[in-house]
Amino acid sequence: MSADVILVIVVATALAFDFTNGFHDTANVVATSISTGAARPSVAIGAASLLNFLGAFISISVAATVANDVVNSEVITPTIVFAGLIGAIAWNLITWSFGLPSSSSHALIGGVVGSAVAAAGFNAVLADGLVGKVLIPAIIAPVLAFGVAGLSIGVVYRVVGKQRPGTVSRGFKYGQIVSGGLLALAHGTNDAQKTMGVITLALIANGSLAANADPPLWVIASSAAAIALGTYSGGWRIIKTTGTRIIKMDPAQGFSSQGAGAAVILASTHFGFPLSTTHVINGGVMGAGAAKRFSAVRWGVAGNIVFAWVLTLPAAALIGALAYGVSRIFGTGALGPVLVTLMSLSLIFAVFARRFQRGSPVPASSG
Repeated sequence: MSADVILVIVVATALAFDFTNGFHDTANVVATSISTGAARPSVAIGAASLLNFLGAFISISVAATVANDVVNSEVITPTIVFAGLIGAIAWNLITWSFGLPSSSSHALIGGVVGSAVAAAGFNAVLADGLVGKVLIPAIIAPVLAFGVAGLSIGVVYRVVGKQRPGTVSRGFKYGQIVSGGLLALAHGTNDAQKTMGVITLALIANGSLAANADPPLWVIASSAAAIALGTYSGGWRIIKTTGTRIIKMDPAQGFSSQGAGAAVILASTHFGFPLSTTHVINGGVMGAGAAKRFSAVRWGVAGNIVFAWVLTLPAAALIGALAYGVSRIFGTGALGPVLVTLMSLSLIFAVFARRFQRGSPVPASSG
């Protein structure tokens, strides 16, 4: 009975993480379209939500990586997965509060790795999978998106450079509707799968699924719905950073950065890499800006984003390890996860209540 209670808590926490992933990463999908005026905020976010949902059903390669290739499922327990999720959610909320577009994907993987190490030592981590399918793609993907977006915008300016600016802008705004939709679909194919993978890992640890099993349909559908709802709720703080603070973007740059991001994410999904969509789209935005004029990129803002990226894995791992340690104080049953959940909810409520008392609610209608 206690194991079943823990499993229910893990699934609920995983879907809560998926929701935070959606509102945290909304900026990755819609910021460029909103900032150039290609789409109204409500339309862009609504379309992104739907395409995120549909994208989650396209592939399960990334889910298989998270469930089987990062940590050893033989030593993982539902409590370890729960603690890792707490680490990921905490880091998502911390970076969201500062408006920093950090990686929800790496927060999740870092949290699970940290709690696994706290519980079973470093032997619980599959180093080859962590390095080959997480760390190396984390370095290559944004650099690749930077280069593809830079090359794309260079070609675009050469082709349309002598055309009337108004006509060119209108054309690329229409193009952004297509490239933005493709980016939203790509986001769903990659990001929703991480939650599928971690729920599948918990089900395997609980004995509800066999090792190396694929995610059940209910896991796929619930993960898709959670990230879509999170996306619809919007992440306006991060939208502002991605859409306006890195560069002052024109429609051609928006089209190029979105197209580059979608291409890199879809390729990574095909190979089962749990990629950071945040890394990719911001790399594309920087590349599109730098190709036009190197000084057009606000490199101070870019540096803050990179710092948050670098910090994500170890910070989430540390919080995940701490959450596991606190849970184990109360034994191996359901009491520890229940109390950690209540403490986490109380802390979140206190932080939001304090923010609203200061008269600084989260922006809800402007990007």
